[in-house]
Amino acid sequence: MNRSAIEAGLQVVAKTDDCVALWKNCLASAHLTGRQRFLRACLGQPVDHPPIWLMRQAGRVLPEYRSLKEKFTFLELVQTPGLAAEVTLQPIRRFGFDAAILFSDILVVAEAMGQAYNFRDQGGIEMAFSIRSADDIDQLEPSAVVERLQYVAEAIPLIKAELGNRTALLGFAGSPWTLANFMLEGGSAKEFSKAKALFYSDPVLFSRLLEKLTLAVTQFLQLQIEAGVDAIQIFDSLAGVLPAGTYAPASGRWITKIIAALEQRAPVIVFAKGANGSFDVLSKTGANVLSVDWTVHLSDVRGWVPPPIGLQGNLDPFVLNTTPEIVAAEARRILLEMRGHDGFIFNLGHGTPPNAKLENLESLVTAVHSFR
Repeated sequence: MNRSAIEAGLQVVAKTDDCVALWKNCLASAHLTGRQRFLRACLGQPVDHPPIWLMRQAGRVLPEYRSLKEKFTFLELVQTPGLAAEVTLQPIRRFGFDAAILFSDILVVAEAMGQAYNFRDQGGIEMAFSIRSADDIDQLEPSAVVERLQYVAEAIPLIKAELGNRTALLGFAGSPWTLANFMLEGGSAKEFSKAKALFYSDPVLFSRLLEKLTLAVTQFLQLQIEAGVDAIQIFDSLAGVLPAGTYAPASGRWITKIIAALEQRAPVIVFAKGANGSFDVLSKTGANVLSVDWTVHLSDVRGWVPPPIGLQGNLDPFVLNTTPEIVAAEARRILLEMRGHDGFIFNLGHGTPPNAKLENLESLVTAVHSFR
């Protein structure tokens, strides 16, 4: 047989192998559980339809949660493993999301380091004190995080026991930048400016604070992974406070250090709200998936962010206050926009609004789960 005939035969075999691989992918994506679907999407693998979960899916929108809040404070719900497990599971039982997210708060890290938090009577977060000096930063204890947040580790097996292999479980933490903003302001603020002021005026002291927060967040996420979560999300909720040119040194570099320290032990999603000018930086953090707010087209972001990095998002949360028909139509618009792209997870562009209608949430889940 001459050389050209051999090469032609090899090309046929290669094409056949490609077809076999394609069929194997199709078979592998059929009859997936929610957990399998979610994890495959996190890794950029084919699925039967996009998985769905929602930020802030456990909470005020659910009557069963409001019933618990009549008996327990928010902090009691967070810090009591059995109660945190129950709240985590409530939206899964009602809506059948593909992933649950641990019921907790990003500020448990600050509290574990020595800066407690609570909620003001008129709404918003109030820290026990504001960080105002180098001495305040030196008093923070990253080494105490694992011991003081054992209640989180205890809740995770309780949740996993009910979820089984049907539904994935997400752990999470706030980014160092976002935590620093709350800790320096002393809680919620109309304008978050003190972290940015420290970044510009005293970069050495800023780095000292962010180094401590990076260590604390890393240890907290490692604790959750060891306890059994399937994936984690880093919430950089105040990323939009930063101009694009400043995002890398003020926030992105610290997220990158955290993800590197996790050593690919679980998929990582990064939600940097408002950082739509910084997808180049976010793409280099090591995140498996970038969660996108509702102010941009996912198809545009797909052109900016290279595969195999996945995308998550990005329905405008306000739509959940409208009608089931509008919700279904808006969901389908996004689904069509992302059709053919592996590594897509359906979510909102921010958290579920407290007055979202239950029938709208049901319509959303049905629209996503029935999409092909």
